[in-house]
Amino acid sequence: MSAAVSPPARVALLGTGTVGSAVWARLAGWHGTPLGQRLRLVHAANSRLAWGNPDGLPLGTRDSLFQQAAQPGTLEAVDAALAGDGPRIVLDATASAVVADRHPHWLARGIHVVTACKLGQGTALARWQAIQSARAAGQAAYGDSATVGAGLPLLRTLRALQAGGDRIHAIAGVLSGSLAWLFNHYDGMQPFSGFVRQARDAGYTEPDPREDLSGEDVRRKLLILARAAGQVLEQDEVQVASLVPDALAALPRDALDAALPELDAPLRERFAEAYKRGEKLRFVARLQAGGVATVGLESLPAGHALAGGGGTDNRVAIWSDRYPEQPLVIQGPGAGAGVTAAGLLDDALAIQAAAAQ
Repeated sequence: MSAAVSPPARVALLGTGTVGSAVWARLAGWHGTPLGQRLRLVHAANSRLAWGNPDGLPLGTRDSLFQQAAQPGTLEAVDAALAGDGPRIVLDATASAVVADRHPHWLARGIHVVTACKLGQGTALARWQAIQSARAAGQAAYGDSATVGAGLPLLRTLRALQAGGDRIHAIAGVLSGSLAWLFNHYDGMQPFSGFVRQARDAGYTEPDPREDLSGEDVRRKLLILARAAGQVLEQDEVQVASLVPDALAALPRDALDAALPELDAPLRERFAEAYKRGEKLRFVARLQAGGVATVGLESLPAGHALAGGGGTDNRVAIWSDRYPEQPLVIQGPGAGAGVTAAGLLDDALAIQAAAAQ
């Protein structure tokens, strides 16, 4: 049976913020097309409210729909909302630990989960293991392409290489779009704090840029890649060198902006050292065979595989039996609601197609 005539997947979208809105817009753009016939959005919710229609929500009238009366949003309501023929998919466009904790529940019940949230597979090993066990028990898929690289084919490539008998020796990458932007623009002349403010105001960093500068987001992404490559690491097995001094880390958020210049002298010194050697600063995540994993700022030769790129590009190098000397390099936009939404829906379409076979 072809995917075109099989029952559409019933989709519950959790999160109606930046990424969730981009998912909605993409689905609305598919209305009346073969792609649109494969996914039916029957439930949408945020942390406060939920909207549902078993025949499909009116995609082209999102704003007016959201102004109408809605029910309080609860995670318990999702199972019932997805009842019906065809595959069932929860599409998690949140950054919620509470929602991530619910992933095993859905998977164990045969409900597929597609997510951009790194908290499921990029934090505690026990949570990652619970997801793997639930996937097997419920024979459900876990679409995680958008958790690292905003949908770039990183996890897909790692899994395909190993499925073909390849062994991963090492992974190294610029995994943060915000930190990529910062070090692609920082010139050692203007204060680093000024670039941080620009990145924050442009929406490249979190509202509190310490979340990016600490390296914790990169730690989660490296853990996801490591576990996919067969290195089952705990969180504390990744060594992270934060760019945030202890005094700056301890400040309340409303005092942060005035204190950002504390970043300037240390970064200016590191830039000068790299410049003298003809090198570039990049914030790099590394995994070596045997489970040695590090995250931090490095000075790289200008011709290094990770020194190129521009803007918010992610750039990841993979060494393996097949690529022992010259690594396989994957590069592309590593941030942005549009590419993240596309990655989420790619996974959802793949799940629907597999169920139709």
